[in-house]
Amino acid sequence: MFCGGFKSDMTGTKALALEASCRAEGRGFIRFDYYAHGASPGDFEQATIGRWKDDTLAVIDEVVQDPLVVVGSSMGGWMMLLAALARPERVKGLVGVAAAPDFTQELMWPELSDEARAVLARDGVWRRPSQYSDDPYPITLRLIEEGRDHLVLNRLGGLACPVRLLHGVQDADVPWRHSLRLLEALGGVDVTLTLVKDGDHRLSTPADIARLCTTVEALCRQVGQG
Repeated sequence: MFCGGFKSDMTGTKALALEASCRAEGRGFIRFDYYAHGASPGDFEQATIGRWKDDTLAVIDEVVQDPLVVVGSSMGGWMMLLAALARPERVKGLVGVAAAPDFTQELMWPELSDEARAVLARDGVWRRPSQYSDDPYPITLRLIEEGRDHLVLNRLGGLACPVRLLHGVQDADVPWRHSLRLLEALGGVDVTLTLVKDGDHRLSTPADIARLCTTVEALCRQVGQG
């Protein structure tokens, strides 16, 4: 199952490539859009980490029949960890791509300027320019405050499933050291981090995609999925 990133959707390069790879192996695959993402309706300014967590768990509970390897890209890395903590009997392995657990608190909030924080306090929303879209991303105070109820980096000691982390050293959005911090926080011993020296945040070059598909397939075989 693929969990996409913040303001991403299920038609992205990684999701489609993984689907094709899984189909070629005769393996089931699920991709979906969170509330207010892609094909899913909703007001993005009403969205929260908890709402997206609920979406992820609903897919697992209502759609998935077999044990899962969950792949999480960027914010999806937070979702995959929340899923693994909530459904340990279902989630048997994790693959993080530029995983960004706790990003609202650990990455976004510290980087906000005094002006941006003042706008958030006054209006409840600040519109953040993005290199990935012509339209700025709405960042709400509710998103940041509610996100604090779902922080995971301080409670992964009991998570023992195998984890594979991929991260680009040139990632300008989620520093690669965030994945190192995640590796250190995870309680299991079967955890590896692969750093891609020239990789950016998306890790979507042909070589990146091939690496991702190979990593996912190897983990699926290891945990006996499919």
